[in-house]
Amino acid sequence: MLKIKRIYESPAIDDGKRILVDRIWPRGISKAEAQLSLWMKEVAPSTELRKWFAHKPERFSEFSKRYKQELAAQEVQVFIEQLRFWNQTETVTLLYAARDQRHNHALVLQEVLERK
Repeated sequence: MLKIKRIYESPAIDDGKRILVDRIWPRGISKAEAQLSLWMKEVAPSTELRKWFAHKPERFSEFSKRYKQELAAQEVQVFIEQLRFWNQTETVTLLYAARDQRHNHALVLQEVLERK
């Protein structure tokens, strides 16, 4: 089972493997509070793409296309395959810091991971 959740939400027993998928550590959260299994910066959008997007909802469609291209890069595929493997055997919760729960990279990553 694959879930996404803001890192600012309290950890739950049913989160399973908690993986932060942001390139930058979220403000105001300690490593102890985060209760991470792993911090996987490699699957986060590039700094350039993140800055271009700037969390503007009107750019989300184009952001999604560009981010999927980044996720298709060979050097990222090993991380994508690892996430897919874990998702087959246990619950995986992708954690992100963005405020906008409808326009963020974790949604795009979830879509890519659920695609066979």
